[in-house]
Amino acid sequence: MNKKVRIIIADDHLLIAETWATLINLDPEFEVVKVYDNTKSMIDEITELRPDVVILDININPFSGIEATTMIKKLAPGTKIIGVSMHNQPSFAKKMIRNGATGYVTKNSSKLEMYDAIRSVMKGEKFICAEIQRNITNQLLVEEEDNKLSKLTEREIEIIKLIKNGSTNKEIAETLFLSPRTVETHRARILKKLGLKNSLSLVKYINESFLDL
Repeated sequence: MNKKVRIIIADDHLLIAETWATLINLDPEFEVVKVYDNTKSMIDEITELRPDVVILDININPFSGIEATTMIKKLAPGTKIIGVSMHNQPSFAKKMIRNGATGYVTKNSSKLEMYDAIRSVMKGEKFICAEIQRNITNQLLVEEEDNKLSKLTEREIEIIKLIKNGSTNKEIAETLFLSPRTVETHRARILKKLGLKNSLSLVKYINESFLDL
């Protein structure tokens, strides 16, 4: 019979810790050996218990999950740490990983996702739950759009604002005291900088993207 993965859970809400313990113990591969509602007691006993995995809430006292992660890695370097939080901002996951955690899930994660996290970290892999991965992707998309905008001149941004308001080339030219030909030149440059093919795709991009203009 294979040895069970020995797990500790620390969450300042004891009911949540005990609920996770009940769910995790449903899988015959895992055994929750102890739950804690504070990090001091857990740190005091970590060298004695030597768990394979610690499931650690980041908003816990007296040491936060981020602080406790550093302590655990010094006292029990072989123990894998999975951060758990109600926060779905990628920055919290990054801080936990940077301090030595190898997994991160949110409290929206399912039982099966937690199982996957435990199995992944036990194989030496890093695990980030789907919710955080989606938010990282969204952040990258926003950064990509910000990078595109940074390439535009003030005049080009003025023209984009007018296009968004439904102005024609002639109306834009009159508003900005430019010739229609100059407006067309600016539009061509905007298309190139934003990686778009034609005026129709430009209008669609402006109306559907998250450009706050």
